[in-house]
Amino acid sequence: MILAHKLKYKYHRMKTTKAYKIILADDHILLRDALAKLIDGFNEFMVIAKAADGSEVIKAIEDGKQADIVLMDLNMPKMDGYETAKLVAKLSPQIKIVILTMYDSEIALIRLLQAGVHGFLKKDIDPSELQNALLTVAAGEYYYSNHTTVKLASLFKKKSDSHFDLEKALLNETEIEFLKLACTDMTYKEIAQAMFMTPRHIDNYRDHLFTKLEVKSRVGLAIYAVKHGIITI
Repeated sequence: MILAHKLKYKYHRMKTTKAYKIILADDHILLRDALAKLIDGFNEFMVIAKAADGSEVIKAIEDGKQADIVLMDLNMPKMDGYETAKLVAKLSPQIKIVILTMYDSEIALIRLLQAGVHGFLKKDIDPSELQNALLTVAAGEYYYSNHTTVKLASLFKKKSDSHFDLEKALLNETEIEFLKLACTDMTYKEIAQAMFMTPRHIDNYRDHLFTKLEVKSRVGLAIYAVKHGIITI
């Protein structure tokens, strides 16, 4: 009886180990296949579909592939990561999106955030960081590669929804205007011109908000704005 119970428990664990399903997209077939093999080796994840570009990702979703995460290259033919992310967020907002790329500009990070991306990883990361990033995103948090910036989840203190409106209310109109502009692809110089301020004044505003909102980068400002409803994606 005890043996039967143990076998049943072992079988249950085997059935539930692969908790998260992934659609993987990259136009380089060797990299795509190698990455799929790596991910399938993680206890928690399995690749349920492979795609060569964004249009194939969308087709897989429309065909009924029920994925938890879409992991894809940023630069792909036909439909790149930006456009694909926007469509995935519209079609299946419950799917988390993670981008793999060799680029790590702050503007690119903000554009991806606006497109609904939850994670941004450099292609030269270690397998352990990839696994950790996927687990973080699967749990509903944001993850950006240590090679680009800090883990985004660490930029914020855990706050209940009841605190969100209060935090937003504590920002004055000028701070909210700056925060909205900081979430675009405008440079700080362009933001200064739009707000009729000097670049030095804008730098002071930025540093002030870094301290006030307890964030460490422009990407952190963008994440804060999204989480607190100041901008929508």
